[in-house]
Formats: sequence, structure tokens, C-alpha cells
Amino acid sequence: MKKKLFAISAAALLLVPVTAALAAAPDLGEGNLKFKNLPQYKSYLKNNESTQMTEYAGSVPHDKHDGINPLPVGYKHAQPYLKNLWLGYPFSYEYKRARGHSNALEDIMHIDRVDRYSEQAGLPATCWNCKTTAMPDLLKTHGDAFWSSNFHDYRTQLDYEKHSIGCQNCHDPENKMELVITSVPLSEALARQGKDWREASRDEMRSLVCAQCHNEYYFETKDHGVAAKPHLPWDKGLNPEQMYEFYADGQANPDGFKGAFVDWTHAVSKTRMIKTQHPEYEMFHDSVHAAAGVTCADCHMPRVKIGTNVTISSHHWTSPLKSEEGIKAACLTCHADKTPDWMRNRVEYHQQRVWRQLNIAQEKSVRAHEAVRQAMEHPGVNQKILAEAREMVRKGQWFWDYVSAENSAGFHNPTKAMDTLAKSQQYSDQAVQLAIRATNYAIAAKLDAPIQELVPPIMEHSRKLQQSQAHLDSHPWLKYLPKLPEAELVWDGNKKLR
Repeated sequence: MKKKLFAISAAALLLVPVTAALAAAPDLGEGNLKFKNLPQYKSYLKNNESTQMTEYAGSVPHDKHDGINPLPVGYKHAQPYLKNLWLGYPFSYEYKRARGHSNALEDIMHIDRVDRYSEQAGLPATCWNCKTTAMPDLLKTHGDAFWSSNFHDYRTQLDYEKHSIGCQNCHDPENKMELVITSVPLSEALARQGKDWREASRDEMRSLVCAQCHNEYYFETKDHGVAAKPHLPWDKGLNPEQMYEFYADGQANPDGFKGAFVDWTHAVSKTRMIKTQHPEYEMFHDSVHAAAGVTCADCHMPRVKIGTNVTISSHHWTSPLKSEEGIKAACLTCHADKTPDWMRNRVEYHQQRVWRQLNIAQEKSVRAHEAVRQAMEHPGVNQKILAEAREMVRKGQWFWDYVSAENSAGFHNPTKAMDTLAKSQQYSDQAVQLAIRATNYAIAAKLDAPIQELVPPIMEHSRKLQQSQAHLDSHPWLKYLPKLPEAELVWDGNKKLR
């Protein structure tokens, strides 16, 4: 769930008031339950599992910044500075390991990134786009006005079991359940590249249906596009350098924004930031496996036997590393000379090294924000050099987040992941040096300290906590946030409390 209501400016995206016509609830029907007698549906129900981890991922919904507490609160492989790096943006309130796709609706209705303490969600209805199978019906009823309408207005219309991500996101029940693209932003992104998904091969579709949601995107602005409509930044390419270049200079038509794109301004360094989203498709598209013709479904939807006579593609969308059977079905069909243990160890070999560099890049990004904070508060700071430092902060964090937000701990493309993190570290180091130069080296000694002493990780932060001045006084960086008005929950899932 993304993005973009807290920058270019809140006014630019402006949530549209719900009119009587917009609030009219379409009949969203039985959704996934229409297919409950299919064998694929029975495997789909396995996505309800939320108890199993692999070494670097899994489906237990723990806080991804918490490496202190054990599951289900935290986990040994954590990124402790997530709340610091997203300070001033809703991601700083909550960022958990995601459960399976069948839990998507329930989880987004409880997430702290959406303001459940107010009648206004603070984020648009766009955030339903990759959470529900009902999107075609909602867009048919409301048109483009849907995107910028109030997220809360659809809570009671959507049923967790019937309408979570499922069958009709990827299959056309009117055409023998053929694979289909129902995502408007993906269809439009392909069209801008001169591609029509209807002409794609079946193997191409076996990745494109996943690319409907496992991608990077942003919200168009009301002044230069369709307010809050999701848009994929693929026009210059799918790699981090190309997307960063795209975000640097948008054109109203066809990009839906103008100038440098901004998700939010970081509370501490006042840097205009971009928040990367889950770019699994972008990370994978030029990998060694993709070059060999492997698709997303080959690994995450392997062929499985149902009973004695039926073989289907598993619709339990998960990591094959969760079981020896999963590795055999997904990996050993190609790597027939290897054992399940060898395959698991090889994957973890890459992930361990990516994870180490990921956390180094994270720490360097935090130091860059702190350097800019100290510089901007130093009398007589050189504003030109400070602006250059902020650009490197923005760039360094974007490259870190491209890997951090991608959910394979680098395995989808280890070479690109390591290259991206190397660049992130270099840009963040440049930001620190520029901030020091901007003060004529006055802050150099202060910055020469271990990162945990210089800036401790923010371990606790939420919308409720931000209503407390004592909480804001508990960490040097939290003091840069405004105190929120005291309030109680208005929404609990799809139930209105007051």
C-alpha cells in the first residue's frame, strides 16, 4: 500500500469528497467463493498460513525493524532504522512482514499507515488497488473518481474472504479462466512501451500477472494527471538508475506529475524523498533466471498433484524454501543434479551477503540524514552545497529502498542487488561529505561516532504514540514531528466504532 499523499503536496493529490453517486455501493458478488469447488481454490486457501518463516522471509507478520524481540513481535534478521528513514511518512508508523495474499484485505484494514483515528483516512482509495479482486467492479462504478476518494468509504463493502486478492485478479472466468491483466496501471505502462498484454505469450503472462502488484509505482497529482491514480515509472526503464532519472523530471503528459517527484519531506533532514515500493518484477526482469526463461509462476506456483489423477499449478503463492517438497517442485525440475539442502544453502548464501550490505547501506543513509540535519542548523551553512547533500541523501535512500522493499533479500537478482546497494552507500557517503563541506568542516568531529551512538534506532512509533508529547521527547529525531491531536479509533477493520 502506497504512497504519495504526503508529498508533491497534500493539496496536489487532494482527496475527493464522496458524493452520493460515488458512495453508491456496487454489488461486489461472491468474489473468490464462486470458485470454491476448483482444486486450485483449495491450494489458494493455504495462503491463510501465517506461522512459517524461511531464513530471510516468511509469513509471520512481525515488525521488520525489530531484531530484539522474538517472533511474532520481531525477528533475528531486521532492519533497525526503518522508522528513522521514513520519519514523517506513514510507513514509519507500521511496516510488518506481509502475510499471504488471502489476508490482504484484513491486514490493510488494520494497518496503522491508514489513519483509523479519523473519518478521513489520509490515504486515498488507490490503496485498495492491490488488495482486492473487486477493483474492476469498483472502477466500473466510480471511474477515475475512485482513485482519490476516501479509503474508508469502501471498508464495509469488502468482505475479507470473498474479495481479498484472488481468482479474478489474474483469470477471466468468461474465457475459460485464461490469464488476464486486470490492473489498469500495468496495462497502461505496457501500452506506453508499445506492448499489448493480449499479445503476450503464456510464459510472459505467467510473470505479468504477478507484475500487476509486485512493482514500483507512484500516484499522479490532480494538477497534472488523474488525482491519486497509480502510475508505473517504467518509461525510461525498470532499473533503479532509470527510474530515479524518471522521477527527477516528470512531464504532465504522460507522467501525471511535473518536475521532481516527491513522496514526502523527511522530518529531520528536510530532504524531498521518494518511497520505493515492492519492485519484485523490476528486480527480477533482467536476472539470470529471467534470461533463462524462468517465470514467477515457475518458482512460486510450481506444479503439484491433487489426488492421483490431477496436476495443477499451486495457488499457494509462497517461497519454495518453506519445505523440501517446495524445493523439489520449484527448483529441482531444472537443477535436477542438486539436493534440496544444497539449493536452500545456495539461496541463503546470496541472501546473507545482500542482507549484510543492505544494513550497511541503511546505516549510511541514516548518517547522511543526520549530517544534513546538523549542517542545516549550523550558522552560515552554504545552502548550495547543502542542497547537493540533500540530493545525495534522496538518491542514496532510493537505491537502498529498491533492495529493501523488494521481498527476496536480493535473491531475485543478486548481482543487481549488490550493485544497487554499493551505489546507495556511495551516494550516502557523498551526502555526508557534502554536509561537512557545507559547514566548512565544523560538524566533522560530531559525525565521527558509531551510528548507534550518533542516532539510536527508533524502536517504538505509531499514530497513537505521536499523540503523546512524552513520546516525541523520547528520541532526538522524534522532536521534529508535530504532536497529533488526541483521538480514539474510529475504524477497527471493516467495523466503525464511533
